[in-house]
Amino acid sequence: DLAAALNDRGQVRYLRVEFAAAVQDFTAAIECQPGFEVPYYNRGLVRYRLGDFDEAMKDFRKVLELNPQFEDAALSLKQAILDKEEKQKRGY
Repeated sequence: DLAAALNDRGQVRYLRVEFAAAVQDFTAAIECQPGFEVPYYNRGLVRYRLGDFDEAMKDFRKVLELNPQFEDAALSLKQAILDKEEKQKRGY
């Protein structure tokens, strides 16, 4: 379906380090199918990698709201929280 195709294209763009385009694809996949947790997770990963920890945490929390058993999302959320705290300690 369209949401899965957009998510897959986002994955390809993520691997090509085309982060803005990947976020656009993941967001479009979410808009097509708001209950599909995978594009939230993938968008969270991109946002995390860009250092946008607040937005990444929102995405990871949404994944866990949709699927509490999504272990990678739980681990990514914990890591984003730790990295945000570390970033704040260092003052940037």
